[in-house]
Amino acid sequence: MLCLGIDCGTQSLKCLAWDSATGQVVSSSQSYDLIPGLPPGHKEQHPREWLDALDGCIASLGQRGVELSRVRALGVSGQQHGLVALDQEDRVVRPAKLWCDTSTGEECRLIQESAGGRPAYMAEIGNDLPPGFTASKILWIKRHEPEEYQRIHSLLLPHDYLNFHLTGRKTAEPGDASGTGYFQVPHRRWSSSALRWIDPERDLSGCLPELIESRQAAGELRPEIARRWGVSEPVVVSSGGGDNMMGAIGSGNVAPGILTVSLGTSGTLFAYSPEPVIDPQGEIAAFCDSTGGWLPLGCTMNVTVATEMIRQGLQMGSLAEFDAAVQEVPAGSGGLLLLPYLEGERLPNLPDATGVLLGLRPSTCLPGQLARAAMEGVTLGLRYGLERLGQLGVEAREIRLIGGGAASSVWRQLCADVFRLPVVCPRLKEGPALGAALQACWCAGDEEIGEIARRCPLDESTRCLPRTEEAALYDQLYDLQCSLGRQMATSGLFEKHRRLIQGKD
Repeated sequence: MLCLGIDCGTQSLKCLAWDSATGQVVSSSQSYDLIPGLPPGHKEQHPREWLDALDGCIASLGQRGVELSRVRALGVSGQQHGLVALDQEDRVVRPAKLWCDTSTGEECRLIQESAGGRPAYMAEIGNDLPPGFTASKILWIKRHEPEEYQRIHSLLLPHDYLNFHLTGRKTAEPGDASGTGYFQVPHRRWSSSALRWIDPERDLSGCLPELIESRQAAGELRPEIARRWGVSEPVVVSSGGGDNMMGAIGSGNVAPGILTVSLGTSGTLFAYSPEPVIDPQGEIAAFCDSTGGWLPLGCTMNVTVATEMIRQGLQMGSLAEFDAAVQEVPAGSGGLLLLPYLEGERLPNLPDATGVLLGLRPSTCLPGQLARAAMEGVTLGLRYGLERLGQLGVEAREIRLIGGGAASSVWRQLCADVFRLPVVCPRLKEGPALGAALQACWCAGDEEIGEIARRCPLDESTRCLPRTEEAALYDQLYDLQCSLGRQMATSGLFEKHRRLIQGKD
């Protein structure tokens, strides 16, 4: 069976054709940008960009020799938490507010206040409500764009919107839905209470898509799209899911003991659980996965966004040049430590935070030290999520590394040292897109998802083991970074800085 996996990310859309019999993979991608010129914290994108990129990627697959007429199933992976609002004619009301939009902190507070406080909200949902989640975006539009809000007829996540475009049917599945803030994760159902907390005057349940199980099909590919792509009907469109859920499937993380770490624009780490894992502190998201289980997950907002900021600021011409600069500097960056919060952070939940450099002096203000400090800072930030998962009883024996940063050999070794665990990459690199293709195969066929995922081997040439001396140093740097972050937050310095630059003091 030939299956397509589609991954709609923040910076690009990827398409992958996977042959379930031979394991052969052909992929293509097309980049796009965020809407420029928005205020700090506002991150938006035009959904039309995703559709144009999708058509371009499919055409590219055909040009690369993929027999599109053989496609029998496809699945969609989408960036989580984004909001696509449609009107009564199914037209996009406004640009999509994305997962990395941190402009809705006040709306999060108001929703939890309506719930009777944060504990009451978490008791209903199973999660805290960071600004990235979808619920606060709905209230933000209601408060700031009331005319657009009155036009809203449907509320979709990015992957739901793509499924609707492909099938003409509005559906949602538990994995992606569990990142909305109005979904009861332990019970895998929409929360009528949370919808009332968003808007007590309007029944928002009528705006939500039909909830289907992860193995159910969202529908079949619309005939007009099949003709345009040169695909023979019928083609099953699976339920799909969020990029983290699809990344878990694509990295073989469908049973306990494996931790997937994604080094992308954001950083995520997650593990399969047969039962819900609820964090009373709200730091680890209690998500469903997209195979029928659960996927406790930690997410930091700043990973390659931080390394790219330094690379571009230093005018390094390529990623290879950046990696070489990092490789030349010993662990610890000569005493330079980056608190990589940049334009806000989610783990810990500090939407007003910025980046902080500790230890800057003439001997550390050098390209290699700055580059390594960026890579170390974001990896140490992810370790906090690993520690918290362990406190909740989620144990890992191996890390499966995915995302753009996984291509870096120096970063792979750094992860092994910081996490104190073996690190290895899947042989097929397109984690979420591959996961979407595997889920499509599961949805359209008779095999179990575990059997399908085992067909995708690991790349043993990428395996790294933790080194004792470096790991001990990173233990100390991790404690220092946590202490610095806490002191900046509890002292109110982030808030004071924000008010200063906005001219409010």
